[in-house]
Formats: sequence, C-alpha cells, structure tokens
Amino acid sequence: MERAQQQRWHKIALYVVILAALSIGLFYLVKYLMVYFNISASNFAAPVYVVVFVATLASNASIIVPVPIHVSIMIAGAEVMAEVSPWGPVLIALTASVASTLGEISGYYAGYLGKKIMFAESTPGYDRLAGWMKRHGPLAIFLISLQPILPVDIAGLLSGVSRIPLWKFLLPCWPGKFLKYLLLCYFGASLLNLLPFS
Repeated sequence: MERAQQQRWHKIALYVVILAALSIGLFYLVKYLMVYFNISASNFAAPVYVVVFVATLASNASIIVPVPIHVSIMIAGAEVMAEVSPWGPVLIALTASVASTLGEISGYYAGYLGKKIMFAESTPGYDRLAGWMKRHGPLAIFLISLQPILPVDIAGLLSGVSRIPLWKFLLPCWPGKFLKYLLLCYFGASLLNLLPFS
C-alpha cells in the first residue's frame, strides 16, 4: 500500500515537472515569436486581454487535469502590457483571476451534480484535505486558490459535494487567484529570465 502511494506521488511530481516545462517553453516561444515577427507591445495591447481571458478560462474549466499553459500566456502578456502601461500587469492579473474563477464553476458543478471523479478520491491526502475544508470553509478555499501546486478543482469538487452555495465558493476563490496571478505577473518573467538558458 505504501509503495503504491509513493508511486502515485512520483507520478504527480512528474506531471507537475512536465507541465512546468511546457509552460516555460511556451513563455519563451511567445517571446521569440514576438521578436521574430517584430510585434510591438502597442500592436499587441488590444487583444492581449481577450487572449489571456480565453486561455485562462479554457484551462481552468478542465476538471482535475490542470493545464497551466495559461500561466505562460499570462506572464508574457503581463510583460508586454508593462511596456504599455504601469497598470498593465495588474489588469492582466485581474482578467486572468476573473476567468480562472469562472472556470472553476465546472469543478464545483461536477461535485454538486455527484459526478464520480476518480482522481480526487485516489489523490494522496484527499481525506485530510476534505476534513480541513469542512473545518475551515472559506479560508481553506482561499488558501487552496492562493497556492500554486494543488489543483483548485479539488476545492470546487468538495464545495459542490458539500452543497456549499456557489457564491460562497467563488467569493474566497477569486482573491486567492488574484493575489497568486498578481505575483506571477510581476515576478514571473524575472524568475524565468534567471534560468541559465534565457
């Protein structure tokens, strides 16, 4: 039993590393294409919010299979918008957090409608997380939304299964996502530029 749990943790860790590598690769691809096609920040300013909103909404609407590709699009968009306006990264974080929070409705309703999601029940620490969420409610949803590792879909599923009203799930979910995305918008590109191959 312990060996099976350890293998599950290894699979989850490998999955996170692969998704992080894909996100970093996409960030550099977007930057390269902007230089290659000579796209200036002012030309890119108008549609960037729509691109960030759609990519974030689509990524977060997927249940349990987090596709954090939207993070690299968001960071690249924030970097571009910082050249246009000092408020650009804040507006990108706001756009992404609203789209991300709306995308979490799919996870909430999957739990609310009683869909059986195998990943949630087989996730190591699921019972502990469910108990913690029942004890702490909105604070737990906020903290799960704020951290970058655990999928927020788990909080959505548990909120739906527990029949927590949708607004009580979305209200603490949004500020956690906004703060997380704000930090990523301001510091994400700087951290990625510290990589040895940048």
